[in-house]
Amino acid sequence: MMQFKIKVYEHAAQLVNNKVSLLQHMLGELIESTRNETKSSAGDKYETGRAMLQIEQDNVRKQLKEALEQKAIFEQINVTKSSSIITKGSLVKTDKDYFFVSIALGKMSVENIAVIALSPQSPLGSKLMQLKATESVTVNGATYIIEKVE
Repeated sequence: MMQFKIKVYEHAAQLVNNKVSLLQHMLGELIESTRNETKSSAGDKYETGRAMLQIEQDNVRKQLKEALEQKAIFEQINVTKSSSIITKGSLVKTDKDYFFVSIALGKMSVENIAVIALSPQSPLGSKLMQLKATESVTVNGATYIIEKVE
């Protein structure tokens, strides 16, 4: 299972890096669009266009800041560390799903197996922390029996 855990980590790292790259690219394009926005005879139209581009830049900058913070948190995870209790970086096999306790990335597919990357602060993540195999947890009416912790 350790090899699978490393593949899950690498897949998640790729998702995080892709998100950061996409946001950096979007921001670059928005900055370029703002530079290229030429003043037309209708001054108000020009100002409105620039203002909308500025708002969009601010939104993308905020998303990029959050993505970089997530990436920094993610890069602190040590996936080679093995533990019998669930901690940050654990790959957890339950009777229903696989969970990768890291950052909130949602569902991803690794080797045709669905894995949900969730943060330790999420409702399920916080209840899973410090549990071990054979224990169970109930969140939103769903009970998860922990089969294996890696």
